[in-house]
Amino acid sequence: MNQSAKSYSPLQVALIGGAIATTATMSVFGSAWTRGVRAALSLQDSPKAIVDQVWQLVNHEYVDGKFNQQDWQATRQSLLTKDYSSREEAYAAIREALQTLGDPYTRFMDPKQFEALTSQTSGEVSGIGIRMELNEKTQRLTVVEAIDNSPALKAGIKAGDEILAIDGKATLKMKVDDASKLIRGKAGTPISLRLKRTGQNPFELKLTRANIEVPTVRYTLKQEGNRRVGYIRLREFSAHAAEQMQRAIRDLNNKKVDSYVLDLRGNPGGLLQSSIEIARMWLDNGGIVKTVDRVGSSEETKANRTALTNRPLAVLVDGNSASASEILTGALKDNKRAVVVGGQTFGKALVQSVHELADGSGLAVTIAHYYTPLGTDINHKGITPDIKVDLTEPQERQLASNPDLIGTKSDPQYARAIAILSGNNFAQPPSNQLNQPMSVRAGDLKF
Repeated sequence: MNQSAKSYSPLQVALIGGAIATTATMSVFGSAWTRGVRAALSLQDSPKAIVDQVWQLVNHEYVDGKFNQQDWQATRQSLLTKDYSSREEAYAAIREALQTLGDPYTRFMDPKQFEALTSQTSGEVSGIGIRMELNEKTQRLTVVEAIDNSPALKAGIKAGDEILAIDGKATLKMKVDDASKLIRGKAGTPISLRLKRTGQNPFELKLTRANIEVPTVRYTLKQEGNRRVGYIRLREFSAHAAEQMQRAIRDLNNKKVDSYVLDLRGNPGGLLQSSIEIARMWLDNGGIVKTVDRVGSSEETKANRTALTNRPLAVLVDGNSASASEILTGALKDNKRAVVVGGQTFGKALVQSVHELADGSGLAVTIAHYYTPLGTDINHKGITPDIKVDLTEPQERQLASNPDLIGTKSDPQYARAIAILSGNNFAQPPSNQLNQPMSVRAGDLKF
């Protein structure tokens, strides 16, 4: 992206990172600026080029123009007077300098960390498309799920299959992360798995890796008494989350649901634009979020008459619902579009832009503070649900050990949401929205 930073607003370039800092690639300066920095310094391959690139980005964008009362110019002089014998030494100096800002969300990522995080927010992986866990009893890697339209599903891999070897390497007691590194690889490359299925002898399976869209939206139609409830669980706000949410709502609309439950529990955040697009699928009118940058300039994003449904809605949240989850929750709550049920949310109201640096490393910089439509600052506070339902430790353990119970009557927060939806109209949209025509044009929902 070779455009100037001035051509972007925070809402166009910004990413949201939550309790688990979630980021993705987006540079408001681009390669031309990067080349300019390196040419000006005549450092080319020196680690100092990266050090100064980081300093310049923070100097230009960081939300606190006083830099946490630090002399940021003196910091630059200190950084550039040092001699770095390796990139790792330069990376350590960068991290030390950023720590003085007192902001855990302004952070440096080495190339591997940056690649991992950009892969996460892209909503895509290159591999065979399986979810795995280490079975505690057998100490074997076990398939939890084969993702739709993946090489694994097409090859017939099933939940419960044990992975005995990956390209001939035994997996007994192997960590899931280590197995994932072996399984992932460039699309089009071959991989061989040795599998064991209950009642069958071990067998070899050859697959070809592919680029796979990771499902972040799960949904189902539930019959709760005399109500048809559309249950949607959103795990994170990746680049594909909005289109997956759009498909879920439209499918459930076609199945004539009476109401919806949107589950944002455990959702740490992701792309800001994704949260805005999803909010617009539930809201026809009203504000979504307001951001304020380092000089006090504010920008408000609003709904644009593209709601896909006006059915009653309950939103489930907890202490790990963060950032982009809180933007969506705050928009739905402040506009009285939904009843919010569950625990206090995480409380992160800061916006980051994310940059790829010249050597493939990355930098996330906090560029703005955000507020809910009614002007509430939730930073370090979180959103208080309309109906507070905190899980006890035994209830948390039960749901953690039996994930199939999530979104059922054995899930106390879900059960309370169903009772509310069944008992009153608290989650009904305001009357001025109910009679509004609804647009479902796909063109309105593009990134």
